Amino acid sequence: MFDIDLWREIFQSINKNRLRTILSGLTVVFAIMLFTILFGLVNGLQNTFTEAFADDANNAIFINSGRTTKAYKGLQAGRQIQFENKEIDYIKDENGNKVEFITARIYKNVVASFRNEKSNYSVRAVHPDHQYLERTIMDEGRYINQRDLNQKTKVIVIGRLVEEDLFRKTKALGKYLNLSGIQYKIVGIFSDEGNDDEERLIYMPVTTAQQVYGNNEFVDQINLTYNPDMNFDQAIAFSNSIEKKLKERFSVAKLDQRAIRVRNMAEASKNVNQMMVVLGILVLVIGLGTLIAGIVGISNIMIFIVKERTKEIGIRKALGASPKSIVSIILLESVLITAIAGYIGLLIGTGILNLAGPSLEEYFIKDPSVKTSLVVSATILLVLAGALAGYVPAKKASKIKPIIALRNE
Repeated sequence: MFDIDLWREIFQSINKNRLRTILSGLTVVFAIMLFTILFGLVNGLQNTFTEAFADDANNAIFINSGRTTKAYKGLQAGRQIQFENKEIDYIKDENGNKVEFITARIYKNVVASFRNEKSNYSVRAVHPDHQYLERTIMDEGRYINQRDLNQKTKVIVIGRLVEEDLFRKTKALGKYLNLSGIQYKIVGIFSDEGNDDEERLIYMPVTTAQQVYGNNEFVDQINLTYNPDMNFDQAIAFSNSIEKKLKERFSVAKLDQRAIRVRNMAEASKNVNQMMVVLGILVLVIGLGTLIAGIVGISNIMIFIVKERTKEIGIRKALGASPKSIVSIILLESVLITAIAGYIGLLIGTGILNLAGPSLEEYFIKDPSVKTSLVVSATILLVLAGALAGYVPAKKASKIKPIIALRNE
């Protein structure tokens, strides 16, 4: 049952010994506050990397072509490397199930107009697989499909902000949009977790763009995702193999870095993961060190408190108090102070993170925060440490004979 007299004694003791209470609490407040800030900063850094990779598939590989910078096999430097549809078929045939999704990209700039509204936009001509590489979220309608490719249909999928810009008083789905003098039917509206620029894009079938803008099979870029069962090292080796084979196919020198460029998200992901592991270990060590310092501090204070209250314990025993009740008062006081101080430390730590959050974005730390459960666990650890530190001397003091306790200096 709830013993109101016991708690009244505890609060009276805290009130009479304010300096002792403050010193006990400050140790816990500082430990929890620092613990909260450290882990909040790490989570903020993690959020930055997560947002940076949110726009594209984590297992994406981007293949770009350029001009050769070295003469090779009798061919002069300065040749333009031009990818075509057959390079996509070649990569798929050569690598089988190592390729998950693959798409081309053709880039165009157009003037889009609907009724009295007009603006400039970028167009990407793509294959259906592009939806999964770009992590495109379909809000309405559908994405480009294989039938669109086969029939070279004049259909487009527009970003959410394109609809907001041009279709102010009506819905865009099913309407026709004029792109630099050519009418295209809107079959889908999409959104994207990247920045606003990603939602001001227009997608069309790659075969349609090839027919309308050149009557050829040229593509500007090839993007693919590797089999997600591959680990980072296997994925990096895979992209290196693709680069080597394409250079052989186009007679490009091995050390020519501009003619064919392959960028693999696995390399960035591997570097980020390694950095986050090292940073996580470092912060964990510092965080644990902070908690250990807090444990040592609260333990020393509890030992001092018990020693200081030895005469009080003697008086309580002389008045008939049981050893159990004496230990309970000291332990409950310790737990109460530690719990309240831990909560204050949590509030201060989260308050600092919230105030400093906007200014930390320039240091690549976004929305720094910490899970409440983690801080509560740390506080419980300090509470248990304080209780244990108080229990041993309190138990020992409760066994002292009253006359000896009263003589204690």
